[in-house]
Amino acid sequence: MGVLRVLVGHGGRVVSRDTLLAEVWPDTLPTDDVITQAVTQLRKAFGEKRGDAQYIETIAKTGYRLLAPVAWLDAGAAADADGVDGAIAAGGPQATDTARDAVASAPADGPVRWWLRERVLVSLVAAVMAVALVAFLLMRAPAAPPGEDAATVVAASPDRPYRLLTSAPGFELSPTLSPDASMVAYAATLPERRGTVIMMQTTNSSQPRQISFPESGVSDRLPSWSPDGREIAWIRYGPGRACEVLVMAASGGGGERSVASCNGDDLLSFDWAPDGRALVFGSMGSDSDATGLRLLDLQSGRWSELRYPSRGTALDHAPRYSPDGHWVGFVRNPQLGDLWRIPAEGGRPERLTDIGGEFRGWDWLPDGSGIVFARRIDSETRLYRLDLASRRISDLGLDDAQAPAVAERAGVLAFVRRRPQFGLFRVNRSEASGPVRREHLFASSGRDTMPSLAPDGRQLVFSSDRSGHFHLWWTDLENPRSLRQLEDVHPDTHSRPEWSPDSRRMLVVGHDDDGRKGVFEVVAASGQVSFLPMPGPRFRTLQAMYTPSPDRILMTVRDPDDRLCLALLDRSQTPWKVLGKIEDVSHARVDSANQRVLFTRLSADGLWQADLSLAQDSIRMVDRDKPTRWRYQTWAVAEDGSIDYLEPRADCLSSLRPIGVPDGDASTPATGRCLNPDRLSATTSFSSSSRLDAVFSAQAIDDGTDIGLMGIDSAPSEAPRVEVPGWIK
Repeated sequence: MGVLRVLVGHGGRVVSRDTLLAEVWPDTLPTDDVITQAVTQLRKAFGEKRGDAQYIETIAKTGYRLLAPVAWLDAGAAADADGVDGAIAAGGPQATDTARDAVASAPADGPVRWWLRERVLVSLVAAVMAVALVAFLLMRAPAAPPGEDAATVVAASPDRPYRLLTSAPGFELSPTLSPDASMVAYAATLPERRGTVIMMQTTNSSQPRQISFPESGVSDRLPSWSPDGREIAWIRYGPGRACEVLVMAASGGGGERSVASCNGDDLLSFDWAPDGRALVFGSMGSDSDATGLRLLDLQSGRWSELRYPSRGTALDHAPRYSPDGHWVGFVRNPQLGDLWRIPAEGGRPERLTDIGGEFRGWDWLPDGSGIVFARRIDSETRLYRLDLASRRISDLGLDDAQAPAVAERAGVLAFVRRRPQFGLFRVNRSEASGPVRREHLFASSGRDTMPSLAPDGRQLVFSSDRSGHFHLWWTDLENPRSLRQLEDVHPDTHSRPEWSPDSRRMLVVGHDDDGRKGVFEVVAASGQVSFLPMPGPRFRTLQAMYTPSPDRILMTVRDPDDRLCLALLDRSQTPWKVLGKIEDVSHARVDSANQRVLFTRLSADGLWQADLSLAQDSIRMVDRDKPTRWRYQTWAVAEDGSIDYLEPRADCLSSLRPIGVPDGDASTPATGRCLNPDRLSATTSFSSSSRLDAVFSAQAIDDGTDIGLMGIDSAPSEAPRVEVPGWIK
């Protein structure tokens, strides 16, 4: 009711989220989610449907506007509509006399008064109660990440000690701070332009200015400030695989120079050496194998390897020099990995975490005593802090935050705040079915991901936080009202549920309400959940799949040394027996039509196959280039054995193309089918069906990012102390 009162009071003008927080919650420190939930409840009360705003309009990354006409009634007429005073009074002491006389409706005739009595009194009082409950839940201290020992995670303060530096529509990405934290540079999208440019602004919220000017269709990304604050380096991605590393004076006066070429298919990462004379790069592809960390001398242009024991199958990403210059930290296998460090001159790697999770950026604390990192947890990404002395991990209490960047001299942290909403879409798969038709399935205010279609073509299961927590949801596509939540199991975000050939059961990797982690077998009809034994106590299961034989299961697993493999297990005996395995497998799919298993590797781009016994002499390459090893989950096998790959292109953010097709096949389209030119698809799994001629994927409905700024204290403590300089406030 408080949110509705403010919207009415502004008479159709846009009301920012900060204004709503200040006027409706003046003496508390809730998250922005309380506004989202309040507006959601209001829309439900008004009977609005998604995509058909009649009462409240969302202004992307800004706020909200009331669309309904407002008629101001005199006090007598308003009082005559009994129930209105009571409904507004439910909003508490902030429901002023003026607000009590305001009604968002058409002119006050008899039917309107009836609507006011019945609908406002019942629906909006219920909305107020729901918003109050949501506010209470959101202000609780964050819980330990699923599956982690709660004793090792320190509860964060409920305060909100940050502010947003940017508020433009679109995306602001990869912030980098000047050493004194007076300036921030970042990559950003611009209206009516594909790709990104480099922007710069002061950290006191001045207007940004563009400092790089790539040609149309070219993107500048990943800016990085030099240690002396004089230069900025970044990556420029051109058409095809064109890619180069550029350096320019931080003043932005032009004079950019190219210092190296690169492969645009790589997930590139780099940092400045402490003396500013070189750049250190993460693993980059080569003709033969993946490589470790490498140094680029900026004066001579020569490359040299950083000497340390590394495996060709590991990807060492996002290298960062410690503030004292003694260490180089990095993330090994960022989709499924951990933080490591080596001496700056080279030496034996040391593991710093044992998470095996998806990392979304990291940086050193100013004094080198710890690390701030972003990790994906269920449907969101959060910031954590690692104390190197105790190896304790604490939650910094920031929702949907990633890509942290610390200013070494000022103790200030910049980060990206991204709050996407993903929905499930059914899209016709082939050109033969005519123009692209997108059908949004099961609309909600949650985040729906990882759709998995059963072999019968009727049942669909997916992961969603629509109930407030990450759960599995099941439905019969021929009966949309059958949608229901499956209890007692919470799926991991790196593996979709896998169906049995008879469509009766599924294998789910995740954890249950009792804290057990591993593989669960779920009966679709009843929702019954059974915990299955692990292949070994020191191994972590990443994926589990049925084979045509009911006694044999395939699993991708990660060992304590971060090695990945695909194992074939016989579960007809206890303990389960390992019948075969293939090393260096990041993701796999069973192709029953062709009696084979398809898989990807982290060590190289491409797709491989083996027979269902995993015989070494049956391994063959299916596609040399796709999937790229960074998009190892975005491919699917249809019932007829055809393979689809989902990727972004410069002209289409969600493009579907067949892969694994023999060279010279004239039936293969030269370009992909554009499922959605303007919206990204999730990088997790999707489903493809030749029988239904359809693709089921998670696509962004509402997306965008902003750059946030907060102070951060280096000293370790039981609860993270966050001291905010006055100029940040």
